[in-house]
Amino acid sequence: MSVDALDDPKNEIVELVTVEMRTIQTALNEIKGQVEQMQNLVDREQQRNSDLATELRTVQENIDTIPRQDIRSKYDEALDARFRLSTMRGQLEKLQTRQELLQDHQTLLNQVLNMVQGVDVLPSAGKSAERAAPASSFANIIRIVQAQEEERQRLARQMHDGPAQSLTNFILQAEICQRLFDRNPDKAAEELDNLKSSASVTFQKVRDFIFDLRPMMLDDLGVVPTVRRYVESFRDKNDIETSLEITGEERRLEAAREVLVFRGIQELMVQARDYASPNKVRIQLDMGGNRVKALVEDDGRGFNAEAAMREGDHHQNDSRVQSMMTLKEKFELVGGSISINSSETEGTVVRLELPTDDTVF
Repeated sequence: MSVDALDDPKNEIVELVTVEMRTIQTALNEIKGQVEQMQNLVDREQQRNSDLATELRTVQENIDTIPRQDIRSKYDEALDARFRLSTMRGQLEKLQTRQELLQDHQTLLNQVLNMVQGVDVLPSAGKSAERAAPASSFANIIRIVQAQEEERQRLARQMHDGPAQSLTNFILQAEICQRLFDRNPDKAAEELDNLKSSASVTFQKVRDFIFDLRPMMLDDLGVVPTVRRYVESFRDKNDIETSLEITGEERRLEAAREVLVFRGIQELMVQARDYASPNKVRIQLDMGGNRVKALVEDDGRGFNAEAAMREGDHHQNDSRVQSMMTLKEKFELVGGSISINSSETEGTVVRLELPTDDTVF
């Protein structure tokens, strides 16, 4: 058997990844020009807003001598300029986010390429096993990469549909208040109260968004307080009875391990809420010994776990199964493990384990 024959799967993988990287590079070249063009527009509009702010200060200083219509026109012009600037900034942020996602995707593919090219051909294990090993490893890596990209897309959609949309509404409400001050002060005051309420709600949403994206307390206090805080927040926001039990010494772990444990618990709780419709969710976290252990149990709609894990490719449309498979692969890559027990009538129990030593990192 020739080495060239054994290298065929690796060569095919390298070719696929290389083609994808060329496509991404082309898209990056295009979006770079768009970002630069939009940045120039934003800079010009920002200068225009600065000039209008100076003019408005002049108007305020001479408000008794300037005709009311001229004052109104100048304020309308300033509000219009602010709205255009806000819109342009939003478009610039979307382009920059897209650019960052492409760059991250390119980096990940480059890492995959390096890993695949570094895989040695294993001797005397049979042709099918030798050819399947690199392809299987690559499939696992690609699934993890896809999961990361899907998570980034979800966060981008949340940002666009949540805070970004709310900020646009703030601008419109502020404009309404501005127009009502002279004609109907009472109505203007009412609109200001509405604006204040909307700002409070949006502020809380932004805080929740930041916590889901990357809880700062995870770095400051560790995984145990962060899990406590997340469970409390989950209980408050969802009509689900949620309990948490923590055993063992409440200690700090290496940052990467704390992130993996927290994200694992978070992902399983979210999947249970979104796909199982449970009445109860129970979480256990054991920090004792040389392996951190976590359990997430729900009494909602389950699935045939044994068949799903054995025939994962046949469940590509089942988001919950795919998420668990991806989580399983992440834990196994660093020496951890996941066991899943589930049935359609008895709910789901997922157990996570992760070593606390440095042998696998």
